[in-house]
Amino acid sequence: MQTFHAKPVPWPDTAGELRARVRALVSEHFAQQGDAADPAKRANSWAHPDPAFSRKLGEAGLIGMVWPKEYGGHERSSLERYVVLEELLALGAPVGAHWIADRQTGGMILRYGSEEAKRQWVPGMARGELFACIGLSEPGAGSDLASVRTTARRKGDRWVIDGQKVWTTNAHFAHLMIALVRSEEGSERNAGLSQFVISMDAPGVTVKPIIDLTGGHDFNEVWFDNVELPETALAGTEGQGWAQATAELSLERSGPERYLSSTALLIELIRAVGPDASDEVKALVGRLTAEMWTLRQMSASVAARLAEGDDPALEATMVKDLGNTYEQAMPGLVQAAVELDLAGGDPLARVLGYLLQVSPSFSLRGGTREILKGIIARGLGLR
Repeated sequence: MQTFHAKPVPWPDTAGELRARVRALVSEHFAQQGDAADPAKRANSWAHPDPAFSRKLGEAGLIGMVWPKEYGGHERSSLERYVVLEELLALGAPVGAHWIADRQTGGMILRYGSEEAKRQWVPGMARGELFACIGLSEPGAGSDLASVRTTARRKGDRWVIDGQKVWTTNAHFAHLMIALVRSEEGSERNAGLSQFVISMDAPGVTVKPIIDLTGGHDFNEVWFDNVELPETALAGTEGQGWAQATAELSLERSGPERYLSSTALLIELIRAVGPDASDEVKALVGRLTAEMWTLRQMSASVAARLAEGDDPALEATMVKDLGNTYEQAMPGLVQAAVELDLAGGDPLARVLGYLLQVSPSFSLRGGTREILKGIIARGLGLR
């Protein structure tokens, strides 16, 4: 039976300098924006877009850190990038605009895309100027990714895309989408699928918002009506889209964002209760801190293995499942431990009220808990 494969993480010597740079940059941005006093804006920060801040990170060389310099990257190590990411999330920086492009889309294009696509998209991503979304989920399919019905058919030397995607994060301001579509007529499940790079301003692409219960607009529906693409829009090998897309999920599921979405709440809890907290609250703080540290070690271990060229898909799925369980449970645990008027304006009440509303979605993005547990069970030989 395979279990979680972990080993000591070789943190880079540059970690201290990188953390100091990120802290200075974020502090300056918050001071300019006047957002530093609002902890609700620091919770779940990787879902909060701020294009101006993304451009600042791009100028500082903190996007596309591991990409080749030829395409605007900086050829830093994966663990240096990890240090920057966890610092940004711990500080609550508004990184949502470029997050998907930096986490997986840029790397996917560099690995599978045509030379034309690499030069068209990747340098702008590294500058924090071009943003991406991912076209996976479809209506009526739930979390069954293999139930793709959006089609790609050949028309001379071009491809024509028809269909619909749903729950597409950031499609309303993204410049491009990596879409998984059915390119082989009559194929079923995970056979006959391909990935395409689709410009969001292409004729026939329509985006409509899905507004959540907080009034937030992260999700969207996207329609493709006879969208014509050049041959170079095909990413990778025709028919290999399933293998390509599932390989990317290790990047999507294992990062520090999978356990740091509620960090602002833990910080505000510690500030609010101070050293004279009750034994119950002290125990809760200790428990939450210990769990966070364990998840950090697991997540960083996956990052180190990815840097070595391994494919820790099972471990990445475990991190996502355990991390989502942790960050989703935290608001309810804090609410039960501390008497608090959620209508009040103090920082702890603001961040708690916000997370009580949005945290149910944490176990949906990147794969539902039920799907993840099935993947883990197969990986452990339990089914």
